[in-house]
Amino acid sequence: MSMNTNAVSGFSKLSKEEKINWIANEYFAQPTKAVATIKQYWNSDAKLQQLHDEFIENTITNFYLPLGIAPNFLINGRYYSVPMVIEESSVVAAAAKAAKFWSTRGGFKTMVLNTEKIGQVHFLFKGTTAQLQSFFDKTKDALLAATENITKNMQKRGGGILSLELRDKTAELPHYYQLHATFETKDSMGANFINSCLEQLAKSLKEAALHYADFSSAEKDLTVVMSILSNYVPNCIVRAEVSCKVEELAEKKIENPQEFAEKLVQAVRIAEIEPFRAVTHNKGIMNGVDAVVLATGNDFRAVEAGVHAYASRCGRYSSLSHAQIENGIFTFWVEIPLALGTVGGLTSLHPLVKMALEILGKPSASELMQVVAATGLAQNFAALRSLTTTGIQEGHMKMHLNNILNQYQATADERKTIAAYFEKHTVSHASVVELIEKLRK
Repeated sequence: MSMNTNAVSGFSKLSKEEKINWIANEYFAQPTKAVATIKQYWNSDAKLQQLHDEFIENTITNFYLPLGIAPNFLINGRYYSVPMVIEESSVVAAAAKAAKFWSTRGGFKTMVLNTEKIGQVHFLFKGTTAQLQSFFDKTKDALLAATENITKNMQKRGGGILSLELRDKTAELPHYYQLHATFETKDSMGANFINSCLEQLAKSLKEAALHYADFSSAEKDLTVVMSILSNYVPNCIVRAEVSCKVEELAEKKIENPQEFAEKLVQAVRIAEIEPFRAVTHNKGIMNGVDAVVLATGNDFRAVEAGVHAYASRCGRYSSLSHAQIENGIFTFWVEIPLALGTVGGLTSLHPLVKMALEILGKPSASELMQVVAATGLAQNFAALRSLTTTGIQEGHMKMHLNNILNQYQATADERKTIAAYFEKHTVSHASVVELIEKLRK
């Protein structure tokens, strides 16, 4: 095999075939086999394949993730079947199981608390804060007016720039100030809209400073460092909760509902005060959140960054969900920041994203926020129920068993024997492999 030790020149200018051949020849002992694997994942519909190729740059093939459905989500009195894109075993099953559990106990109650999004123009100014504030007060209306060509369509939909303020950050970094803008982007996630507005604000700010009579020549040279939206959206919050009488928690694996409720509340409190637990606890919530965010063509990386920043907002990383028992009522809830869209971007391009949104009943961005939050809460409840009763591995490893059997290309007879054996024994990767080898001898 020829291992590449040199940089490649002009890779982006190569055709798709040339890119594939270069990769295959540089990195694989059997280039022909590598090319076949890459092309095996192409879509047979050339137009659809071209659409996928144009989502990003330097594409060579498609990388598939499973799309599953978690049915029976009763949210604010309406049933949803929730599309989830994820590769991790047991996540979809856990969400569906929790949804079914709560559908007979009043379902999920959700509400959007706020939908503000944030963008900032970061700039340096050599004069005094008082001078800059006076300048800003006099030019603020003109700065906003300069964005009207960009904002007029959004304003027709009830969105636009909600506020614009000057923030002094010189105590943390010399000469550093911000224009801090809040936005309402309605059903659009709004990244392009926000960034376009910010770049116009930055341009207008710089021009206004150049022509401001009260600035010296040094002060007129206001330096814009960058203009960019923030993925931290602490005022774009959705709440989801479930509640019922403690005795109504009873089911097959919850024989003592009071003990179960108390244990679950303690588990949540541990995640509230212990960051090592909180990270894994919140990761479970995000298993549900990310899966729906991906299925609906939204940016799960932006959501993850914003959610984890929010979990740290009090100075220590903590649980996103909370639980209590009060007057015999068990309540479990989550509040999370979610900047989502149901128009624009992949939502109007990716055929499966369009289908996912159809399955959800063509939701508005606010409705989608609520579905996503409910799915995250369901996932968290399912994980905590397992952790505080049977343990997390029992269900997870049974689901993972199928992956191991696929890896070792188990026959139908082998699968039957192995499934029967692990009805009474603990599943582990080593024990499954050992049994396969024993059967094959």
